Formats: sequence, C-alpha cells, structure tokens
Amino acid sequence: MNRFYISHALKTFPLLGLLQGAIYASILFVLQSYTPLSDIMIALFLWLVLIFLSGGIHLDGLIDTSDAYFSYRDVGKRLEIMQDPRVGAFGVLTIVVFLSVRFVILYELVTMAVLWTYLMVVLIPFLGKMLLGAYLQLLPAARNSGMAVFFQHGKSSTFWVTYGIYLGIIGIVIALLNMELLGFYFILISSMIVIGTFLAGKIKKNFGGITGDTLGASSEGMELVLWIAVWLLHSFAMV
Repeated sequence: MNRFYISHALKTFPLLGLLQGAIYASILFVLQSYTPLSDIMIALFLWLVLIFLSGGIHLDGLIDTSDAYFSYRDVGKRLEIMQDPRVGAFGVLTIVVFLSVRFVILYELVTMAVLWTYLMVVLIPFLGKMLLGAYLQLLPAARNSGMAVFFQHGKSSTFWVTYGIYLGIIGIVIALLNMELLGFYFILISSMIVIGTFLAGKIKKNFGGITGDTLGASSEGMELVLWIAVWLLHSFAMV
C-alpha cells in the first residue's frame, strides 16, 4: 500500500469511529425501546458489543502495554515485554479493572439515558479514533518496524485540516439540534486534548514512542475517559 492510500486511511479513522458510535447508539436505542430487557442486561449486551466489534485487538494492546509499563524497567526492556506473547499479572489486573469500570459506567448510562444520550455515545469512538490519528502524526515510533511505522508513512500536511473539518461539521450539526449540547461537545473535545496530551507524555517517557500496542491502549483508555465524561454530564449537567 503506497503513501497516498495510507494517508487517506489515517484521515478516515474518525469516520470509522463515527460508524462504531452509530452502531453503539442504535443498539442501545433498539434494546431500550423495543425489548423487555432490564437495564443491567442492556448494559451487558452493549458491553459485549464494545469488545467484539473491535475484535479485542485494542484490549490486547492494553494488556501488553500494562505488563510493560508496570514492570518498571528501562525502555528497551519494556519494548521486549510488549512483544512477549505471554500475559503477566499486571496485564490481567488491568484488563479486569478496566472492563469492570466500563461495565459500571455503561450500566449507569443505561439507567439515566435520555434522547441526547445517543448523540454523546456516537461521539465517544469518533474522538477516540481521532486521538489515534493525532498520535501517528505527532509522536515518534518506538521501533523501526510495526503497525505504527506502517501508518506513519501516511503523514500528510492536510491531515489537521481534514480533522478540523470533521470537528467543525459535527459542531454545526449539534448547534442546530441543541445549543446546550454544543457545550457538552466542547467538554468532550477538551477532555480528549488534555488527557491525550498527558498520555502522549507518558508514552514518550516510558516507551520512547508509539507502537501498535500503545496505540491500542491509548484508544481504549481515551474512550473510557470519554464514557466517564458522558456519565458525569448525565449526573451533573443533564438534569
């Protein structure tokens, strides 16, 4: 695949996230509106969809990155640990805590869901995938080969313009629907930027750059942060 196609693939990352979000929101709406399932069963179904729709590949990156990070070794050793196919104790603990927190947040959202919840759900993977594209543009690769290096061949000077257009179009649509929701949209974007900047610093310091695993972990971590942000908006703003 040449640079032209890789560049266009990078620019479609947020659109893929938008599609994922539409699937999540549609499933949530259908289950709540047309089935007799309890809130906890709806949350469980959505929780499983989040895992299976991605094929678990990003969760695998989260496990490997956690094992490497919590080893407290030097950068070179951490990169070796991430390539080890075996799962360590820290990887297991991380994935158990991560999935448990996500299930609780999903359950809480199901119990509090209102009409605008579905729009917020759509935005979560959209912004999560946007973070991946930004990291591939901004951060160095930790290795000379691998998935991160492959996608970095698609770096483009028009990348940020494309992402800015995506954010602008969605902002206009939200403003036309409800001006109050525009504030929520800015909160989610701000959360992505602040937490994303913090994670980028951690990645550079502890791994020397990005790998396929750290990208997967960042995507899962950022989406969880955004799920929590949406839950907080429901708890304190959407009254």
